[in-house]
Amino acid sequence: MGIGSKARRLALLAGMAVCVCGTSAAEAAGKHKIFLSMSFIGNDWQAEAANMLKAMASHKSMADKVDLQVQVAGPNAQRQIQQINAMVQAGAEAIVIFPISPTALNQVVKNACDKGVKVFAYDAEITEPCAYNVHIDQEEAGRVTAEWLVKKLNGKGNIIAVTGVPGTSVDDLRTKAAKEVFAKHPDIKIVGEAVGMWSQAVARTELSKILATRSWDDINGLWMQVGCFTANSMQLEAGKKVSELLPCAGEGSNGGRIQMLPEGTEVEGATSPYAPLGAPRISYASPPYSGALALKLAVEALEGKHVAKKTILPLPVVTNETIKLCDEGTWAEMKAGCNAFKPSLVSNPGWFASIFSDQTPEIGLAAALVGQPEE
Repeated sequence: MGIGSKARRLALLAGMAVCVCGTSAAEAAGKHKIFLSMSFIGNDWQAEAANMLKAMASHKSMADKVDLQVQVAGPNAQRQIQQINAMVQAGAEAIVIFPISPTALNQVVKNACDKGVKVFAYDAEITEPCAYNVHIDQEEAGRVTAEWLVKKLNGKGNIIAVTGVPGTSVDDLRTKAAKEVFAKHPDIKIVGEAVGMWSQAVARTELSKILATRSWDDINGLWMQVGCFTANSMQLEAGKKVSELLPCAGEGSNGGRIQMLPEGTEVEGATSPYAPLGAPRISYASPPYSGALALKLAVEALEGKHVAKKTILPLPVVTNETIKLCDEGTWAEMKAGCNAFKPSLVSNPGWFASIFSDQTPEIGLAAALVGQPEE
């Protein structure tokens, strides 16, 4: 080989080396570069949803396809906008988002779509037409729970309303729908209202403020996006009998569902107030598997499969008539209809129990608890 040929070969190798150095680890491994953009994280639901999403990414069916990177913006739309811009610049192929606002992200999402990035919102909604949305019908959630409470009260009584995270489509739509139901019944009075941030701890603080100026005896019912478990506990602490617990329309926390079981039911690990009480309840939830499903659909879209722009998930509703305890929390049990978990399996009463979906067999109880996928 002559000097000229050798020089050309070295130059070619150098060019190839530059090309390899400029290739990300995800690209070199043939993985899709996907980002998770989380906004508000200060509650059990968000942590659980993140666990399930990460478990989906690590499942054997996904691990060789997905390079997942997670960023948290907090409840700040401008911060989330900045992070999404940075994700696009970093070469994101898809972004899965819990959006802090249904409209504030529209321009940055459109810019991402224009660059070929697939954008999937879960639970809360993004109204930009290019975005994909995966969520329950939040208005149905507000309406169904409010109608249940009105029926329980025979159309008359004083109620307390505890809402969610302000500005999110989830909170706006649920609250709007519930208040429309209450407005049809002039003898239903909202005598106390507070922002609960979807947190049991915040619900306790806000209920305590309301009860500083009125007693439990002045209240006939509760409509709470999160907080029924706490409200039942507070009533018992105040000396209420189990038979006097107020009807509560609210979240699908596991502690609240254990309280719904008939009083006296033997449940391993259950102690007061985390015990069967026969508490009058309707329990619903935005299922925390929604983010994991959004990730799965994002991968399908990147693979060229048709994915609907809007995926409406079934609303998981549990009442005292349909509550069913899981024995071991297996996939087969959940598929058969169990919807509450023994405290010996799930120690956190604020943990959300609506984790089952036929669409996500990759994730189950271990995914929700510790981010571990099914085998």
